[in-house]
Amino acid sequence: MSRLAHNEERKGAPLSTRPTARLRELLSRPGAVMAPGVVDPLYARLVAKHGFEAMYMTGAGTSATRLGMPDIGLLTLTEMVDNAARIASVSDLPLIADADNGFGGPFNVRRAVQEYERAGVAAIHLEDQVLPKRCGHLAGKQLISAPEMVAKIKAATDARRDADFVLIARTDAIAVEGFERALERAEMYREAGADVLFVEAPGPHQLEAINRRLNFPTLYNMATSGKTPFLKREEIEAYGFKIILYPNWLLLSAIKAAEGALETLKREGTIASIAPDLPSFQEFFDLVGMQEVRALEARYGVPDAARTDY
Repeated sequence: MSRLAHNEERKGAPLSTRPTARLRELLSRPGAVMAPGVVDPLYARLVAKHGFEAMYMTGAGTSATRLGMPDIGLLTLTEMVDNAARIASVSDLPLIADADNGFGGPFNVRRAVQEYERAGVAAIHLEDQVLPKRCGHLAGKQLISAPEMVAKIKAATDARRDADFVLIARTDAIAVEGFERALERAEMYREAGADVLFVEAPGPHQLEAINRRLNFPTLYNMATSGKTPFLKREEIEAYGFKIILYPNWLLLSAIKAAEGALETLKREGTIASIAPDLPSFQEFFDLVGMQEVRALEARYGVPDAARTDY
């Protein structure tokens, strides 16, 4: 639900209403938490509408929508946090956010954690790539040393003001140093204080070994590259993963739909043939909170003549 509509209800609310505490509660339950990827507040509303319990701000999707550029480390901390804050502002669902490599060294990581916390984010993941970083499913990645990453994780744990804020440590070592070294790094990150471990881009033959070896909450990233298989939730849970990210599937679906609409418009010179299959004007405005606005107008005594309507 929107914070706009329930701001009053949240005053003096119990601990479990905080997104960070809710994410901790979800992680304590049996099974895995599904977190569809979102790139802006509109997608966040869609995820909430369809009954999911968490969502994920994808770095690659954020770079694509804010810059029209690939995920190669071009976005700054303030740009990423600004996007996260806008997403978190329209939904009470716990938001897991990409925090790249912390945007620098341990002191940069400290600031990153505090900025994401202030933005209303429930969890971030930090990766062990060098600056500039790149998407975890692209070739040509380079890593910082494991001790450097350990220092960043320690800085992140120290920087938390909310003890429920979840720190996810990601290693991209499979593609650079091999699977065994990726597991060794993950073990080091666990000992440094990470709450969840994220071994990026494992293949199907490596999934079982991850949780057997780490015996700790882990994250499954169902990226669109196909390097990690497109499994059902039940299959992923059976391997022992606690969080499942679906990073850019909504964005890719929108791109496909938009291309179809543009092709129709170009070919037919009108949108008449596709209009019946699209959300109506009212459905669109209801999705972005018009009913909440109308309720607040009534509450605040806005004259009938000045109220928004369809």
